[in-house]
Amino acid sequence: MRKSVLLVPAAAGALAVIAFLLWGEVVSERANRRGLEAGRAGARRTVLVLGFGNRGPRANAVNRYRVRAGLRTVRSADDLLIFSGGAVRGPEPEARILARYAVDKGYPGRILLETESRSTEENIRNTIPMLEDAEEIAIVSNALHAERARGLLRTRRPDLARRLIRADDYRFGEIPVIKAVSAALALLERNRSRADPGAR
Repeated sequence: MRKSVLLVPAAAGALAVIAFLLWGEVVSERANRRGLEAGRAGARRTVLVLGFGNRGPRANAVNRYRVRAGLRTVRSADDLLIFSGGAVRGPEPEARILARYAVDKGYPGRILLETESRSTEENIRNTIPMLEDAEEIAIVSNALHAERARGLLRTRRPDLARRLIRADDYRFGEIPVIKAVSAALALLERNRSRADPGAR
C-alpha cells in the first residue's frame, strides 16, 4: 500500500514533465510557422544563424544544433550562410566557432561572419548590410528566439522583413528541454511586458 502511495507523486511528476515538454513542442512549432511562407523555388536564400554563448573553442550543444538547422535550411550552392555572434562568454567570437563547425560538417558553400554582436538586437542591426541583396531571408536559432529576431528585423527594416521565410529550425523531438524552457521564458517575458508596458 505504501509503495503505491509513493508511486502516485512520481507518476504525477513524470506526467507533468511530459506535458511541459509537449507544450514546448506546440509553442515552438507555432513560432516556427507564424506569418511565414516556406520559400520559392529558385530564389536566392540567405540563412542567418544566431550564435549562443560559447566558453571554449568547440561549439557547444546549442550552437551545434543551430549550425545543423542552418545547414538543412540552405537549399543550393547559390545560397549564403551568415553566422552572427561576438565573443560573449569566451575569448573567440561565436560566429567563428559556428563557421568552423559548419566546415567540419562538410559545408562547402559561401559563408559570411559577423563577429561583434553581443545581443539579439545587435545580431540583427549588424547583419542588415549582409541581408540587403537577399531574395529570401531565413533566421535560424531555436524557434522562439528566431521569432523574436524576426520581430526586430520587422521593426528596423520592414522592407527586408517582407523577404522572411520559414527556417528548418523546428523538428518534433529535437532539443525538447530547450524548446520548453524557451517557451516558459517567453511567456514570463510577455506577462512582464503586459504588467509594465513601459518596460524594455
